[in-house]
Amino acid sequence: MVTSVPRLVIAAPSSGSGKTTVATGLMAAFAARGLAVSPHKVGPDYIDPGYHALATGRVGRNLDAYMCGPELVGPLFVHGARGCDIAVVEGVMGLYDGAAGEGELASTAQVAKLLRAPVVLVVDASSQSRSVAALVHGFVSWDPEVRVGGVILNKVASDRHEEMLREALESVGVPVVGVLRRAPQVDVPSRHLGLVPVAERQGEAVAAVAAMAAQVSEGCDLEALWGLARGAGDLACVGWDAGEALFSSPPPPLPVPSLGAAAPRPPLSALKGPRPQTPDGPGVPGGASEVIVAVAGGAAFTFSYAEHVELLRAAGAEVVVFDPLRDEQLPDGTRGLVIGGGFPEVFGAELSANEPLRKSVAALAGSGAPVAAECAGLLYLGRELDGRPMCGVLDAGARMSDRLTLGYRDAVAVSDSSLAVAGTRMRGHEFHRTVVEPGAGASSAWGVRGAERRVEGFVQRGVHASYLHTHWASAPGVARRFVERCLTS
Repeated sequence: MVTSVPRLVIAAPSSGSGKTTVATGLMAAFAARGLAVSPHKVGPDYIDPGYHALATGRVGRNLDAYMCGPELVGPLFVHGARGCDIAVVEGVMGLYDGAAGEGELASTAQVAKLLRAPVVLVVDASSQSRSVAALVHGFVSWDPEVRVGGVILNKVASDRHEEMLREALESVGVPVVGVLRRAPQVDVPSRHLGLVPVAERQGEAVAAVAAMAAQVSEGCDLEALWGLARGAGDLACVGWDAGEALFSSPPPPLPVPSLGAAAPRPPLSALKGPRPQTPDGPGVPGGASEVIVAVAGGAAFTFSYAEHVELLRAAGAEVVVFDPLRDEQLPDGTRGLVIGGGFPEVFGAELSANEPLRKSVAALAGSGAPVAAECAGLLYLGRELDGRPMCGVLDAGARMSDRLTLGYRDAVAVSDSSLAVAGTRMRGHEFHRTVVEPGAGASSAWGVRGAERRVEGFVQRGVHASYLHTHWASAPGVARRFVERCLTS
């Protein structure tokens, strides 16, 4: 497959430089000018894509070369960007930072090379002047295969400060395509696992994204960025065989809150060119869905990859999203249940108070129906969370701790389950500040190799519950097996 969609990667020398502000603001600024913007995030992060979705009206997607493999970065990008005018990819950490001990694997630089996309480097200039030239020169020259096409200077203090920075960068040969002043209105609150998700602060999030868009529109040369994106050229990659059914049509826009009417601005002149080339794909097999799979959503369960739902649908399921904070019963006809990650510890009291839904979940699991739970889902299925009753499907208790568990993991399925046969190998990611005791059941979910070798998680009748976040696109047989078990359980 080949795509010519214009594309940019927004990177930085380190975390905290302003990537999310610039990437989200740029997405919203382009969208306000009538462009269909495809939003992407390097790495396993679930929270930034929520802000990207708010900015663009399209689902935010992850590009993770560790969890999915480098060979799937291109196909997953093409799938997400189908039908769009431009794609903006927010990087992770520093430009060259990737999976620990794995070289460039899963770094923003690797993804930029796989996408043949130009990089825009966001530099926090708040505590430097002439030294910015040495910093940018180092990042530009470190890997000749990474094309840094422009620099955006963030947190610039004054006109004089800007002048000094521009003078210093003249010798580097990389154009300054944006200068942003300090703007507290674009700040997004954080807590123990990063930014507060959009679902928990819709009104404030809309205002923050609108402020980001205004700041980027005022401080960045959108014409230059659009031209840089159009210069990316064609991207050819092998087809994603297991996900072929997903390529038949563009992903639909999201029903997200409006950012308000955009102020009149001149159109981008380069938009007069042809629309991006998109790949042809086979049609989705006809026929009605045979099985209803309920997927937990709402503010408590916001951690999910878009492709999980798409793969379930491609496997023949009808996916119905429900909110455990509000809905007192599972959707009618539910044959399977998927509960992803999120912040049940923040909403423990509300989740516990919804006793009718807890009983409904326990009854479904008790019937042997397939239930897949990751991280927050694991906590919700347990006996209690910080002393509050949960669903009681698993004889395990959970509590908050001071220790952050974070990192990529290599895993192998220990037991046959509704997701995989024993011996299936997958890569995943852990990200939590909770502890589950015991950490594994009589039949464990995964054998994990990370900081230490251990078994973790629970396989119990149709239930597969684990701390490990996985990306089903790396093993689409997971979705097919889950739906088949729904039909036979």
